Amino acid sequence: MKVELLAPAGDLERLKVNLLYGADAVYVGGERFSLRANATNFTDEELKEGCAFAHRLGKKVYLTANIVFHDEDRIEMEQYIAKVVSCGIDAMIVSDLYLIDYLHKHYPQIEIHVSTQNSITNQEETLFYKELGASRIVLARELSLQEIEEIIQATHLEVEVFIHGAMCTCYSGRCALSSYVTNRDPNRGGCSQVCRFSFEALEKQKFTMATKDLNLSTSIQELIRIGVKSFKVEGRMRSLYYLATVIGTYRKIIDAFTFGTLDKALEQKAQEVLARVSNRESTTQYLFHEADEKDQYYTGRQEISNQEYLGQVIDYNQAQKRVILKERNYFKRGDQVELFTPSGDVYPFEIQEIYDEKGNQLEVARHPEQVLALPFPIPVPAYSMIRKVTPSHFTNDTKKIKIETRKEDTV
Repeated sequence: MKVELLAPAGDLERLKVNLLYGADAVYVGGERFSLRANATNFTDEELKEGCAFAHRLGKKVYLTANIVFHDEDRIEMEQYIAKVVSCGIDAMIVSDLYLIDYLHKHYPQIEIHVSTQNSITNQEETLFYKELGASRIVLARELSLQEIEEIIQATHLEVEVFIHGAMCTCYSGRCALSSYVTNRDPNRGGCSQVCRFSFEALEKQKFTMATKDLNLSTSIQELIRIGVKSFKVEGRMRSLYYLATVIGTYRKIIDAFTFGTLDKALEQKAQEVLARVSNRESTTQYLFHEADEKDQYYTGRQEISNQEYLGQVIDYNQAQKRVILKERNYFKRGDQVELFTPSGDVYPFEIQEIYDEKGNQLEVARHPEQVLALPFPIPVPAYSMIRKVTPSHFTNDTKKIKIETRKEDTV
């Protein structure tokens, strides 16, 4: 069975990076009715461009409209749906029962995916949505492997499961903490993530109720075998580097399983890569046991900003054999780094020369967003990225290269 890798895209650039790094589909928010109001989200023109880009690659775009609707929202809803359908979307992720019925009756060509906001945790509820016309269910993140399997076997409906990213402290879609503490409605796009706040407890100790992140990278084969159709990654507001790394890593895992080459060594290497791109610890949460104290932060945590992402390739100068990149973090001559591409190739090398836009040689790169050039003998595509060398990488994808210094004066 072909499975889908589904990635979050908070804007058009993230959409492109996700699809280039191996996602089969992306989920996005439009200008209305999305639960990620703080993301950049998509204008109509951006949505059209994103859908066209995805379809040229044979991939899909799903639009979220999964807020809790009030009557004031319904005034514009029908017009809004007509507009986004005309942009070329393939499915809508929704939670409102009326909206499910409306889409089924008026836009049968659009797939209906029932959002995790509905906290679907049992077979009868799944069958209820199937009868309404839903083509896919996004299950709650609080289910075990056995429960997921039983739902799939009983309903024969497409099931989508979160495999990576942040968790909600409350049941998916059932939190009201943000409303009470900050007057921002979490079920209408305004979540302030109160569950990540640090509170004063007895004896002035810090208390937090935040969960650790979800990471099912070592459980993909079990999920495929029980019939999960779509693997969903959380994070419409995550960085390009995070998305490229996470989506690229899961692409390797899924492909390795498909071709019969997935083993413990590859899973371990994937774990190392995923751990280094995130600033929070991760667990399998509910998949194999009831979540407990090991899956949660109670007395505070450290979230250290990731400094391994050095820059994003924006072009390649064929004449001078240099990659042109936009700097993200500090690096210097002599640093051991690796360049990785959307196709999954990894090139470790030592930075021997650094040039600015005027062709001046630099000893260090210390200005984020500065455009720089590095000697590199092999043409690589835009959206390739450079990071500090990880403890181990996917050895079968590593390409041995030799950097030869050149003395041209201009980038």
